[in-house]
Amino acid sequence: MENTLTLSCPDKPGLVLAVSAWLVESECNILESDQFRDGPSGTFFMRIKFSGDRELRTLKSSFEPIGKSCQMNWQIWPCESKHRALILVSRQDHCLTDLIYRTKKGEVPIEIVLVGSNHNDAKAIGESEGIDFLHFPITPRTKDRQEKKLLDEIERRKIDLVILARYMQILSPEFCRMLPGKIINIHHSFLPGFKGARPYHQAFNHGVKLIGATAHYVTADLDEGPIIEQGVERVDHRKSVIDLVNVGRDVERIVLAKAVKYHAEQRVLLNGNKTVVFE
Repeated sequence: MENTLTLSCPDKPGLVLAVSAWLVESECNILESDQFRDGPSGTFFMRIKFSGDRELRTLKSSFEPIGKSCQMNWQIWPCESKHRALILVSRQDHCLTDLIYRTKKGEVPIEIVLVGSNHNDAKAIGESEGIDFLHFPITPRTKDRQEKKLLDEIERRKIDLVILARYMQILSPEFCRMLPGKIINIHHSFLPGFKGARPYHQAFNHGVKLIGATAHYVTADLDEGPIIEQGVERVDHRKSVIDLVNVGRDVERIVLAKAVKYHAEQRVLLNGNKTVVFE
């Protein structure tokens, strides 16, 4: 049986030794090991994938004294256990269809249990793959009620991860606070940045040469959560607005898929407003 241990704690001598000794005592074999010390905060981060015959409950119980003595934030996750995911989407379906494809091919180790949208455009996509679809129209009057409906579904279906695959509604601060580190968003990243309507037209009019995308955890601060992954693609004066849109979609698909994969494989550790990503 394979498991992944992730931890963060104040840095001090002997941390690697303590974890290694525990693995030896537990008759476990290290398959992957990564570590990082953040100088400004003095925080130590570690991810270890290991194999062994001990039950998960036994492993957690035996590691608990180490975690407590070293002031660790830690978890042990069975590698065979996939995150149960809810994908939220509006009318643009390129990220949704890409994640469904990659999940089917085993590239992204999640289980998509529900697709939700404030429109019906994506209903056929989810249902054609045997995935439940939830339609929840959003208006200023219904937003609180619909978010409560979403939270009820998340609890009922034991959903571990919410993916905003071009979901064009702003989640309330209360919703974000209910799921810290469990909501991933994707959005375009222009240099310079353009906000508001028709961003690709703004980029075209300003002769942008780089088009990119950013995947990040969602917080109450709009588009300012800890960044997981970013990507850019170079464009030139020959590209039309439609070309820019198509390039942007490609970058968004790749960046979001990487971010979800890293999260699902326990490769992302929060470091305040930043992340440590063990690729």
